[in-house]
Amino acid sequence: MIHSRITGTGSYLPERVMTNHDLEQMVDTSDEWIRERTGIEQRHIAADGQLTSDLAEPAARRALEAAGRVPEEVDLIIVATTTPDRTFPSTACLLQQKLGIHGPPAFDVQAVCTGFVYALSVADKFIKTGAARCALVVGAETLSRIVNWSDRNTCVLFADGAGAVVVEASDEPGIIRTDIHADGSYESLLTTVKPDPETTDPERLADGTAFIEMRGNEVFRMAVNTLGRIVDQTMEAAGMSPDEIDWLVPHQANIRIIQATARKLGMSMDRVVTTVGQHGNTSAASVPLALDVAVRDGRIKRGDVILTEAFGGGFTWGSALLRY
Repeated sequence: MIHSRITGTGSYLPERVMTNHDLEQMVDTSDEWIRERTGIEQRHIAADGQLTSDLAEPAARRALEAAGRVPEEVDLIIVATTTPDRTFPSTACLLQQKLGIHGPPAFDVQAVCTGFVYALSVADKFIKTGAARCALVVGAETLSRIVNWSDRNTCVLFADGAGAVVVEASDEPGIIRTDIHADGSYESLLTTVKPDPETTDPERLADGTAFIEMRGNEVFRMAVNTLGRIVDQTMEAAGMSPDEIDWLVPHQANIRIIQATARKLGMSMDRVVTTVGQHGNTSAASVPLALDVAVRDGRIKRGDVILTEAFGGGFTWGSALLRY
């Protein structure tokens, strides 16, 4: 039987850092308010002209280097993003071009904050069926392009970045199980909308961009309840108990949501990888970014059992259980 396994991780963050104190100069908010409600201290923002594929490329190259692979060995590229460079070609095709790869399939997955878990699930199935042997899976976002910087409820949350993993065919089990779900009936709670020209800087309307809009309290409740259920589903289906998990690597949306999931699992926060304070919510990039941080600082080691989970607008949600 063919299994799939993550063999390398990589990440990239734009150079520009925006702190909570910077946001205090832009909207009616405070560092204390942001930290207390979200756990976020700062976030990274892409430079003018820096596109999603520009963030994805260095993350991908670092993952390939960590896996001991070269671009020519990749036979599948999946990019999870809700902020593509263009409507088409896909960001995956543009990344493929930047890496000098020719021929293998390359496509985007759009599941917002759950995007990386969706993409990992797809890559896992490609490999287990023999359709691919070396997949590059990337989560990359330039969410700052769709943030309404006059909306204090959302502009404090979202940020830019990229994370990547190499997933390869293996004789030993790596990715144990993935579960992915969606329910579009909740689309109005977290979505993108065209801004009101009477309350927004007209210059921000020139390209027709729709901005993130969120009903925060309702999204928070749904996220906590839904993630609790998906964690139970995945663990039960895998025949494992929470005490067999070495690390929880959750979507980095809000420290309170992360803490609630850890409590559900009966896990100490010492076993939870949190980067939300320094990265903010980077949507599809947040799980692979956090994973790479913990791998490179030595917390996550080969053989460790990892549970990842995510919840995104629409709604989408999912989890992946794996042995690193």
